[in-house]
Amino acid sequence: MTVYLLIAVVVALSAWIFWQQRQNSAKFQVQELRGRELRKEALSERDQLLDALGDAFLLVNETSHITFANASARNLVKGRKLMGRSIMEAFLDDRLSVAVMKCIRTGKPMQELVVLHSSHTPLGSAGEEGGSAWVIDAAPLSSSDDSALTRIVIRDVTAEHQAEQVRRDFVANASHELRTPMAIINGYLENLIDDDVVEDPVTSRKFLKTMRKHGARISRLVEDMLVISKMESGEAMTLNKNSFSLRACAMDVVERLEHMTSKQEAEIILDMEPSDLRVTGDRFYWTQIIFNLVENALKQNPAPGLKITVKGTLNEDESICIAICDDGIGIPSADLPFIFRRFYRVDKHHTQSEVKGTGLGLSIVRRAVEAHGGEIKATSTPGSLTCFTISLPPEPEETED
Repeated sequence: MTVYLLIAVVVALSAWIFWQQRQNSAKFQVQELRGRELRKEALSERDQLLDALGDAFLLVNETSHITFANASARNLVKGRKLMGRSIMEAFLDDRLSVAVMKCIRTGKPMQELVVLHSSHTPLGSAGEEGGSAWVIDAAPLSSSDDSALTRIVIRDVTAEHQAEQVRRDFVANASHELRTPMAIINGYLENLIDDDVVEDPVTSRKFLKTMRKHGARISRLVEDMLVISKMESGEAMTLNKNSFSLRACAMDVVERLEHMTSKQEAEIILDMEPSDLRVTGDRFYWTQIIFNLVENALKQNPAPGLKITVKGTLNEDESICIAICDDGIGIPSADLPFIFRRFYRVDKHHTQSEVKGTGLGLSIVRRAVEAHGGEIKATSTPGSLTCFTISLPPEPEETED
């Protein structure tokens, strides 16, 4: 009896132990499953957060293979596989992988600016024409499983790089534009100190006229710089709006450029519909707009025989269209998207001595047009026709109080 009782106790104890083990196993499985779900949720949140980044983001293991790529990185490859590929395979240019490999090797953060002159992104897909600039930022990361990871951020800095480039170009252009007339003025001043020259009124007057012309050139450069600085200072432009004749405004421009058009045997045609078309705006700025556009056409087309048309049209809805067109050599299609940027100069088909200026004129034009609530567009067929078209909305009707 005692034996049976002992056996029963052993069996009961074994069953209890087995039941406890089953309970613990089930509890462990639940905990493990919950842990997996939490890890999965954390990874999903991480992926969503990194996918929201505007910059490309990669994680690379100790063998330099990619273990994670966010949406921006995937967009740079346009469907090509990134996961599992090595950095050397993924990057288009060897210079791009240098910073990453150095970071993996030394365990220290690395950053590199790389300028690509081809129309491809760092990861090989087609990008913007004319090249691009990228910052490759790599740094080591510690992970929960002690595996060595490196995070890579690929940032597109093309706009900043181009802005810095055009600033440098502007300084060079402005220095040249200022140095030349200053040298001429100083040269004539030295001659005027000579008593023999002073006593010759004809020669003295000739020297003074030349000095005045180049002094005006310096004043124009300074004026352009002040105007564009004021326009881009963030302050609203103060417009002295009045109704004025567009033809009379254009005639002022024709008279100011008469010497230039005569020298180049160019012709400026005014075509207004109706002939007494009036515009409400700041006449000073509208004179600047038309002057800059017509002068730009003359500068870009020094060959004789150029025809420039200034056409104004009043539409049925009371909106106004102003087009300045010329039949010159045109603007290269690659330059068209950028011509209204500050300091940008279309001079790839000219020598530096042929085209004077700093690249501020068209930027001033765009800002002045936008200040009047209008917009300006440029179209060009090289060797045939170039048009700058300004669209002005109807003037709001005055309401009585």
